[in-house]
Amino acid sequence: MSVPFKVVIPARYGSTRLAGKPLLNIAGKPMIAHVCERASEANADEIVVATDDGRIFDTVSQLGFQAVLTRENHESGTERIAEVAEKFGWSEDTIIVNLQGDEPLLPAEYIRQVAHALANQHQAGIATLAAKIHDVEEIFNPNAVKVVLDKNGYALYFSRAPIPWNRADFKIPPAPLFKGGDSLRHIGMYAYTAGFLKKYCAWESSPLEQIEALEQLRILWHGEKILVQRVEKTPPAGVDTIEDLQRVEAILKNKKRD
Repeated sequence: MSVPFKVVIPARYGSTRLAGKPLLNIAGKPMIAHVCERASEANADEIVVATDDGRIFDTVSQLGFQAVLTRENHESGTERIAEVAEKFGWSEDTIIVNLQGDEPLLPAEYIRQVAHALANQHQAGIATLAAKIHDVEEIFNPNAVKVVLDKNGYALYFSRAPIPWNRADFKIPPAPLFKGGDSLRHIGMYAYTAGFLKKYCAWESSPLEQIEALEQLRILWHGEKILVQRVEKTPPAGVDTIEDLQRVEAILKNKKRD
């Protein structure tokens, strides 16, 4: 059965590593256009780009997608999405998928899957995805966020460090001994209810969230559950640098030719 959901795409103009990246050209289109197309392919009921910049607002509107200007002082994309939910008056049980504005390669089926995962259980107000890690470089990469689950598929902890630490495999040097155990990489996309977003924004920031620079740790700190559904494959990484931009452009051009 189809689950109704909305997609909100937080898109800031300012970026410490790549300013104005939602508007950067990839394979003939601004990056934000590709992200909106992924949401459209997922059959979302409504797609909204939440931005703090008039240039992004104008570009998205010209592309035929819906955009809304939000406050500039949000600390996270989650807070920006909460403002959108309030502006639009969405009911507390509305399912909203947070799709990052720098993820032009995230598969549409994953967007649908995270919305369905949230809808099909009743213990958590938020759901996300994870995929098995197959190489040791990814485990030791702090930009690849790891997650450990309980027996029912709810998150125990997220970290930029290698978790769980496999005492038998992770010796020095680790690479020749790593056998690809149960380490999972978090895929940074969430589905929440609008009611859950209100709760999140009322909570104080947590020490763990600040240490790891991971906003989802606020949720665990305050005793709430995060459902994590496994997927077969980690999608290609998003765009943070010029090198990422070139890599994504090559992938999209190859898809176009195919």
